[in-house]
Amino acid sequence: MLDAVQNETRGFALKPTALTHRDGRAVNAMSVDVEEHFQVQVMAGQVKRPDWDRRASRVEMSTNRILDLFARHDAKATFFTLGWVAERHPALIRRIVAEGHELASHGYEHIRVDAQTPAEFHADIALTKAILEDIGGVRVRGYRAATFSIGRKNMWAFDVLEDAGYTYSSSINPIRHDNYGMDEAPRGPFLPMGAGGVTELPITTLRLGKRNLPCGGGGFFRLLPYFVSKWAISRVNAKDAMPTIFYFHPWEVDPDQPREPGLSLKSRFRHYLNLNRMERRLTRLVQDFAWDRMDDVFAAK
Repeated sequence: MLDAVQNETRGFALKPTALTHRDGRAVNAMSVDVEEHFQVQVMAGQVKRPDWDRRASRVEMSTNRILDLFARHDAKATFFTLGWVAERHPALIRRIVAEGHELASHGYEHIRVDAQTPAEFHADIALTKAILEDIGGVRVRGYRAATFSIGRKNMWAFDVLEDAGYTYSSSINPIRHDNYGMDEAPRGPFLPMGAGGVTELPITTLRLGKRNLPCGGGGFFRLLPYFVSKWAISRVNAKDAMPTIFYFHPWEVDPDQPREPGLSLKSRFRHYLNLNRMERRLTRLVQDFAWDRMDDVFAAK
Protein backbone atom coordinates (compact mmCIF):
# COMPACT_ATOMS: atom_id res chain seq x y z
CA MET A 1 0.00 0.00 0.00
CA LEU A 2 1.05 3.59 -0.56
CA ASP A 3 1.51 5.87 2.39
CA ALA A 4 1.41 9.30 0.85
CA VAL A 5 1.51 11.13 -2.44
CA GLN A 6 4.54 13.41 -2.82
CA ASN A 7 4.92 16.06 -5.48
CA GLU A 8 5.08 15.16 -9.17
CA THR A 9 8.86 14.85 -9.19
CA ARG A 10 9.05 12.55 -6.20
CA GLY A 11 6.20 10.14 -6.70
CA PHE A 12 4.71 7.88 -4.05
CA ALA A 13 6.48 7.16 -0.76
CA LEU A 14 6.11 3.56 0.35
CA LYS A 15 5.73 2.25 3.87
CA PRO A 16 9.19 1.93 5.44
CA THR A 17 10.72 -1.52 5.20
CA ALA A 18 10.67 -3.16 8.62
CA LEU A 19 14.04 -3.31 10.34
CA THR A 20 15.13 -6.81 11.36
CA HIS A 21 17.95 -8.07 13.54
CA ARG A 22 20.37 -10.97 13.34
CA ASP A 23 22.58 -12.04 16.24
CA GLY A 24 21.63 -8.82 18.02
CA ARG A 25 22.68 -6.61 15.11
CA ALA A 26 20.49 -4.55 12.77
CA VAL A 27 20.33 -5.99 9.23
CA ASN A 28 21.18 -3.41 6.56
CA ALA A 29 21.70 -3.58 2.80
CA MET A 30 25.27 -3.69 1.48
CA SER A 31 26.08 -2.81 -2.12
CA VAL A 32 29.22 -2.67 -4.25
CA ASP A 33 29.53 -0.74 -7.52
CA VAL A 34 31.85 -2.95 -9.59
CA GLU A 35 33.98 -0.83 -11.90
CA GLU A 36 37.65 -0.25 -12.67
CA HIS A 37 39.56 2.48 -10.88
CA PHE A 38 39.89 4.43 -14.13
CA GLN A 39 36.16 4.34 -14.98
CA VAL A 40 34.93 6.66 -12.24
CA GLN A 41 33.47 10.08 -13.02
CA VAL A 42 36.50 12.04 -11.76
CA MET A 43 38.67 10.24 -14.37
CA ALA A 44 36.32 10.92 -17.31
CA GLY A 45 38.35 13.88 -18.55
CA GLN A 46 41.69 12.08 -18.19
CA VAL A 47 41.12 8.46 -19.26
CA LYS A 48 39.34 8.20 -22.60
CA ARG A 49 37.11 5.25 -23.48
CA PRO A 50 39.39 3.94 -26.29
CA ASP A 51 42.23 3.65 -23.75
CA TRP A 52 40.39 1.39 -21.30
CA ASP A 53 41.59 -1.91 -22.74
CA ARG A 54 45.19 -0.68 -22.67
CA ARG A 55 45.00 -0.07 -18.92
CA ALA A 56 45.99 -2.72 -16.38
CA SER A 57 42.83 -4.20 -14.90
CA ARG A 58 42.61 -4.29 -11.10
CA VAL A 59 38.88 -4.81 -10.55
CA GLU A 60 38.99 -8.62 -10.29
CA MET A 61 41.71 -8.54 -7.66
CA SER A 62 40.01 -5.87 -5.55
CA THR A 63 36.53 -7.40 -5.85
CA ASN A 64 37.90 -10.78 -4.79
CA ARG A 65 39.34 -9.10 -1.69
CA ILE A 66 35.87 -7.81 -0.90
CA LEU A 67 34.32 -11.23 -1.45
CA ASP A 68 36.92 -12.75 0.87
CA LEU A 69 36.10 -10.16 3.54
CA PHE A 70 32.35 -10.79 3.22
CA ALA A 71 32.89 -14.56 3.43
CA ARG A 72 34.90 -14.21 6.64
CA HIS A 73 32.09 -12.24 8.29
CA ASP A 74 29.03 -13.94 6.78
CA ALA A 75 27.93 -10.77 4.97
CA LYS A 76 25.90 -10.75 1.78
CA ALA A 77 25.69 -7.87 -0.70
CA THR A 78 24.38 -6.68 -4.05
CA PHE A 79 27.07 -6.18 -6.69
CA PHE A 80 26.00 -3.51 -9.22
CA THR A 81 28.30 -4.51 -12.06
CA LEU A 82 29.30 -2.91 -15.35
CA GLY A 83 28.61 -5.04 -18.40
CA TRP A 84 32.07 -4.06 -19.66
CA VAL A 85 33.64 -5.60 -16.55
CA ALA A 86 31.46 -8.74 -16.71
CA GLU A 87 32.52 -9.49 -20.28
CA ARG A 88 36.19 -9.36 -19.32
CA HIS A 89 35.94 -11.14 -15.96
CA PRO A 90 33.26 -13.83 -16.21
CA ALA A 91 34.83 -15.92 -13.43
CA LEU A 92 34.34 -13.00 -11.04
CA ILE A 93 30.67 -12.79 -11.95
CA ARG A 94 30.22 -16.51 -11.35
CA ARG A 95 31.91 -16.25 -7.97
CA ILE A 96 29.60 -13.42 -6.91
CA VAL A 97 26.57 -15.56 -7.73
CA ALA A 98 28.00 -18.81 -6.35
CA GLU A 99 28.63 -17.22 -2.95
CA GLY A 100 25.03 -16.09 -2.58
CA HIS A 101 25.31 -12.41 -3.47
CA GLU A 102 22.90 -10.53 -5.71
CA LEU A 103 24.06 -9.66 -9.22
CA ALA A 104 22.69 -6.34 -10.48
CA SER A 105 23.35 -3.84 -13.27
CA HIS A 106 25.48 -0.70 -13.24
CA GLY A 107 25.06 -0.08 -16.96
CA TYR A 108 27.51 -1.16 -19.64
CA GLU A 109 30.38 1.34 -19.41
CA HIS A 110 29.61 3.88 -16.70
CA ILE A 111 27.86 6.48 -18.83
CA ARG A 112 25.73 8.94 -16.90
CA VAL A 113 22.01 8.53 -17.56
CA ASP A 114 21.59 12.28 -17.97
CA ALA A 115 24.06 12.11 -20.87
CA GLN A 116 21.89 9.61 -22.79
CA THR A 117 18.66 9.78 -24.72
CA PRO A 118 15.88 7.39 -23.65
CA ALA A 119 16.70 5.16 -26.63
CA GLU A 120 20.40 5.10 -25.79
CA PHE A 121 19.63 4.37 -22.15
CA HIS A 122 17.33 1.48 -23.07
CA ALA A 123 19.98 -0.05 -25.32
CA ASP A 124 22.59 0.31 -22.56
CA ILE A 125 20.61 -1.29 -19.75
CA ALA A 126 19.07 -4.02 -21.94
CA LEU A 127 22.53 -5.06 -23.19
CA THR A 128 23.97 -5.08 -19.67
CA LYS A 129 21.08 -7.12 -18.30
CA ALA A 130 21.53 -9.71 -21.05
CA ILE A 131 25.29 -9.95 -20.47
CA LEU A 132 24.98 -10.35 -16.70
CA GLU A 133 22.17 -12.90 -16.94
CA ASP A 134 24.03 -14.94 -19.54
CA ILE A 135 27.24 -15.09 -17.51
CA GLY A 136 25.71 -15.29 -14.03
CA GLY A 137 22.83 -17.58 -14.87
CA VAL A 138 20.43 -15.60 -12.67
CA ARG A 139 17.74 -13.00 -13.23
CA VAL A 140 18.94 -9.41 -12.88
CA ARG A 141 16.31 -7.21 -11.22
CA GLY A 142 18.25 -4.22 -9.88
CA TYR A 143 19.98 -1.23 -11.45
CA ARG A 144 22.15 1.61 -10.19
CA ALA A 145 22.95 4.60 -12.38
CA ALA A 146 26.52 5.73 -12.86
CA THR A 147 27.22 8.62 -10.47
CA PHE A 148 23.60 8.56 -9.21
CA SER A 149 22.66 10.34 -12.44
CA ILE A 150 18.90 9.92 -12.25
CA GLY A 151 17.22 12.97 -10.79
CA ARG A 152 14.52 15.57 -11.18
CA LYS A 153 15.34 16.26 -14.85
CA ASN A 154 15.31 12.70 -16.18
CA MET A 155 12.66 10.78 -14.25
CA TRP A 156 11.72 9.24 -17.61
CA ALA A 157 14.49 6.76 -16.86
CA PHE A 158 12.19 4.75 -14.59
CA ASP A 159 9.77 4.06 -17.45
CA VAL A 160 12.71 2.84 -19.51
CA LEU A 161 13.93 0.61 -16.66
CA GLU A 162 10.52 -1.00 -16.39
CA ASP A 163 10.37 -1.57 -20.15
CA ALA A 164 13.80 -3.25 -20.01
CA GLY A 165 12.64 -5.67 -17.31
CA TYR A 166 14.07 -4.19 -14.11
CA THR A 167 11.99 -4.13 -10.92
CA TYR A 168 14.03 -1.78 -8.73
CA SER A 169 16.61 0.98 -8.92
CA SER A 170 19.04 2.44 -6.40
CA SER A 171 20.03 5.48 -8.42
CA ILE A 172 19.03 8.54 -6.38
CA ASN A 173 21.09 10.03 -3.59
CA PRO A 174 18.86 12.49 -1.67
CA ILE A 175 21.60 15.00 -0.84
CA ARG A 176 23.07 18.18 -2.31
CA HIS A 177 26.27 17.45 -4.23
CA ASP A 178 28.10 19.03 -7.14
CA ASN A 179 27.99 15.86 -9.26
CA TYR A 180 24.59 14.43 -8.34
CA GLY A 181 21.78 14.60 -5.81
CA MET A 182 18.05 15.10 -5.44
CA ASP A 183 17.60 16.31 -1.90
CA GLU A 184 13.80 16.63 -2.16
CA ALA A 185 13.40 12.89 -2.87
CA PRO A 186 12.01 10.61 -0.15
CA ARG A 187 14.69 9.12 2.09
CA GLY A 188 13.15 5.65 1.98
CA PRO A 189 11.76 3.38 -0.77
CA PHE A 190 9.36 5.10 -3.16
CA LEU A 191 7.59 4.68 -6.49
CA PRO A 192 8.62 7.51 -8.82
CA MET A 193 5.71 9.17 -10.59
CA GLY A 194 4.81 7.18 -13.68
CA ALA A 195 7.36 4.45 -12.96
CA GLY A 196 4.89 1.60 -12.92
CA GLY A 197 6.40 -1.28 -11.01
CA VAL A 198 9.94 0.06 -10.55
CA THR A 199 10.76 0.90 -6.93
CA GLU A 200 13.51 3.39 -6.13
CA LEU A 201 15.71 2.52 -3.13
CA PRO A 202 17.68 5.73 -2.45
CA ILE A 203 21.05 5.79 -0.76
CA THR A 204 20.64 6.32 2.97
CA THR A 205 20.83 9.80 4.46
CA LEU A 206 20.55 11.08 8.01
CA ARG A 207 17.97 13.80 8.59
CA LEU A 208 19.26 16.56 10.87
CA GLY A 209 17.13 19.69 11.05
CA LYS A 210 16.05 20.52 7.52
CA ARG A 211 18.96 18.82 5.75
CA ASN A 212 19.80 15.32 4.61
CA LEU A 213 23.36 14.36 5.49
CA PRO A 214 25.18 11.54 3.69
CA CYS A 215 25.75 8.37 5.69
CA GLY A 216 25.46 5.63 3.08
CA GLY A 217 29.10 5.17 2.19
CA GLY A 218 31.15 6.42 -0.73
CA GLY A 219 33.83 9.06 -0.23
CA PHE A 220 32.22 10.31 2.99
CA PHE A 221 32.97 6.96 4.63
CA ARG A 222 36.66 7.44 3.85
CA LEU A 223 36.68 11.15 4.70
CA LEU A 224 35.13 11.05 8.17
CA PRO A 225 36.24 8.99 11.19
CA TYR A 226 34.58 5.57 11.36
CA PHE A 227 32.61 6.35 14.50
CA VAL A 228 30.64 9.02 12.59
CA SER A 229 29.34 6.46 10.11
CA LYS A 230 28.61 3.94 12.84
CA TRP A 231 26.66 6.53 14.82
CA ALA A 232 24.71 7.74 11.77
CA ILE A 233 23.73 4.24 10.62
CA SER A 234 22.72 3.31 14.17
CA ARG A 235 20.63 6.48 14.44
CA VAL A 236 18.75 5.76 11.20
CA ASN A 237 18.13 2.19 12.38
CA ALA A 238 16.88 3.39 15.77
CA LYS A 239 15.07 6.65 15.02
CA ASP A 240 13.63 5.83 11.59
CA ALA A 241 13.29 2.09 12.33
CA MET A 242 14.42 1.21 8.83
CA PRO A 243 17.42 -0.50 7.23
CA THR A 244 20.15 1.56 5.62
CA ILE A 245 21.79 1.17 2.21
CA PHE A 246 25.58 1.34 2.11
CA TYR A 247 27.72 1.46 -1.04
CA PHE A 248 31.38 1.50 -2.02
CA HIS A 249 33.64 0.49 -4.93
CA PRO A 250 36.34 -2.18 -5.35
CA TRP A 251 38.98 0.45 -6.13
CA GLU A 252 38.45 1.86 -2.63
CA VAL A 253 40.15 -1.20 -1.10
CA ASP A 254 43.09 -0.90 -3.51
CA PRO A 255 45.61 1.62 -2.12
CA ASP A 256 48.26 0.44 -4.63
CA GLN A 257 46.28 1.49 -7.71
CA PRO A 258 48.18 3.75 -10.16
CA ARG A 259 47.87 7.49 -9.52
CA GLU A 260 46.42 9.21 -12.56
CA PRO A 261 48.35 12.36 -13.59
CA GLY A 262 46.59 15.59 -14.40
CA LEU A 263 43.70 15.34 -11.94
CA SER A 264 42.60 18.44 -10.10
CA LEU A 265 43.39 18.74 -6.41
CA LYS A 266 39.71 18.16 -5.57
CA SER A 267 39.54 15.04 -7.73
CA ARG A 268 42.73 13.61 -6.23
CA PHE A 269 41.38 14.28 -2.75
CA ARG A 270 38.04 12.59 -3.49
CA HIS A 271 39.48 9.53 -5.17
CA TYR A 272 42.64 8.72 -3.21
CA LEU A 273 41.86 9.89 0.32
CA ASN A 274 42.33 7.18 2.99
CA LEU A 275 42.38 4.24 0.57
CA ASN A 276 44.83 2.56 2.94
CA ARG A 277 42.26 2.70 5.75
CA MET A 278 39.21 1.51 3.81
CA GLU A 279 39.51 -2.24 4.28
CA ARG A 280 40.01 -1.91 8.04
CA ARG A 281 36.95 0.34 8.28
CA LEU A 282 34.88 -2.09 6.22
CA THR A 283 35.92 -4.89 8.53
CA ARG A 284 34.61 -2.93 11.50
CA LEU A 285 31.42 -2.13 9.60
CA VAL A 286 30.60 -5.76 8.85
CA GLN A 287 31.31 -6.65 12.46
CA ASP A 288 29.14 -3.90 13.95
CA PHE A 289 26.09 -4.50 11.71
CA ALA A 290 24.61 -7.46 9.85
CA TRP A 291 24.52 -7.05 6.06
CA ASP A 292 22.41 -8.62 3.34
CA ARG A 293 21.47 -8.27 -0.33
CA MET A 294 19.31 -5.38 -1.50
CA ASP A 295 16.62 -7.70 -2.86
CA ASP A 296 16.38 -9.64 0.40
CA VAL A 297 16.41 -6.61 2.73
CA PHE A 298 13.77 -4.75 0.71
CA ALA A 299 12.01 -7.76 -0.83
CA ALA A 300 12.35 -6.10 -4.25
CA LYS A 301 11.37 -9.22 -6.13
